[in-house]
Amino acid sequence: MRLGVLDVGSNTVHLQVVDTHPGARPNPTFNYKEELRLTQYLGDDHKISDEGISKLRECIGNAIIQSQTAKTQELLPFATSALREAKNGEEIIAHINKDFQIDLQVLSGEEEAKLTFLAARRWFGWSSGRLLVVDIGGGSLEMAVGTDESPEVAISLPLGAARLTKDFLKSDPYSDKSIRNLRDKIESSLEQILPTLVKHQESDRAIATSKTLRTLARLCGDWFDGNGNNISIDAIRKISNKLADMDTAARAKLPGVSENRASQIVAGAFVAESVMRNLDLKNLEVCPWALREGVVLKWMDWMEA
Repeated sequence: MRLGVLDVGSNTVHLQVVDTHPGARPNPTFNYKEELRLTQYLGDDHKISDEGISKLRECIGNAIIQSQTAKTQELLPFATSALREAKNGEEIIAHINKDFQIDLQVLSGEEEAKLTFLAARRWFGWSSGRLLVVDIGGGSLEMAVGTDESPEVAISLPLGAARLTKDFLKSDPYSDKSIRNLRDKIESSLEQILPTLVKHQESDRAIATSKTLRTLARLCGDWFDGNGNNISIDAIRKISNKLADMDTAARAKLPGVSENRASQIVAGAFVAESVMRNLDLKNLEVCPWALREGVVLKWMDWMEA
């Protein structure tokens, strides 16, 4: 069966086409992505601007055409934090669903964490034991812990790399004051959930998903000892400060760092460092599967039931 997973995120509108069947792994056959940076169109009134709505509709329309060209049998569209938190998000989605004849669903932060955890569990298998999964998106940070396919704890915080960059990081290179304000925000937000997570701290493996963390893992491998598939606490400490000292143009020249990610990677690095330090994690291991694969796996499980 050919499925199209349409991910309307804070940074991109991303279509991933996979071939699969019940009991099989999703086999990616085609990708289409447009960088939108939807959070940039979120005004002080917490509404997405008319320009943002127009660009979003254009991206979705293009993705649907690509999905039809790829001959998908089913389209699974979902949206995450940018539309979830916009005051006019429901209205925007209602018009999109009517005009494009799709069923775009908004995932809660907890649902994001659970689906990402499911993807990591299926990738690493039962022998991997208790997993702690960390995902840094554009709008939010998700964490989940457990031994089964459904986590015992699933948490979402508004600590996405795009959101934090927009709200806190000023100048180019970023000013020392804005970096301090950013780090204070991250620390104060993590304090709210640490008592819950510390109870589940003793995990067999700590897993990293998302483009931000994959990029940081690559930089760890390029700049320090590593193979690009893990993030050590020592490396992320050094990388965070090194990235913060660079300007956006310099970061954009780094391997694996797109122009869009160049401004956000600093915030992502400090979130990763703070999570690892507060939970005393020595290492994060990159998982190639994340939310989109979780959506496919959950849908296939539902079809098989």
